Amino acid sequence: MSTNRLEAFSDGVMAIIITVMVLELTVPSGHHLADLVHATGIGLLTYLLSFVYVGIYWNNHHHMFQLTKQITGGALWANLAMLFFLSLFPFTTAWMDDSRFAPTPVVLYGVDLLCAAGAYLVLQRVIIRMEGPGSPLRAAIGADVKGKVSAVLYLAGVLAALTIDRDGRSGVWIALSCYVAVAVLWIVPDRRMDRAVHRATRDQPGESR
Repeated sequence: MSTNRLEAFSDGVMAIIITVMVLELTVPSGHHLADLVHATGIGLLTYLLSFVYVGIYWNNHHHMFQLTKQITGGALWANLAMLFFLSLFPFTTAWMDDSRFAPTPVVLYGVDLLCAAGAYLVLQRVIIRMEGPGSPLRAAIGADVKGKVSAVLYLAGVLAALTIDRDGRSGVWIALSCYVAVAVLWIVPDRRMDRAVHRATRDQPGESR
């Protein structure tokens, strides 16, 4: 099975996720910057963080399937699992925003991030297993240091919000710092994927995807 339908479906779901999140923003009742900050200030920040995450997944997903020729049923289900956790972003983002960063919503947001990352990793592994030891994707991700560091930061954030100063804000701010750190880590372009895509395109000049 070719990857075209999977990519198109995934692109559509991610676009809907972003649309739903922006619709959650509160329109200010006034016409001044202070009204915007009062009504939507925190919402804009949480929307920005989740928007960046969706953008990161879309970017990496696109690169991954540039290196994948065919998919199996297992890859379809793994992709659906990833989209399921991404589709929870509007809910977990809105709850975290409405609660003004209460510990439990911040924990749930981190768990959602961790589960989405885990599902993406499973999708990678399914593709690599299907394509065998010569998989271009396997060569591109290498030791996947960024992925491992991300998982550690997600887990650290969840544990911090769960266990540190639950009556105050210290654990919550540590958790949010971990989530932002992962986003910043992945905003930096991954040159390994770019190089792998360029090599694949160069080696198969007759194919266009």
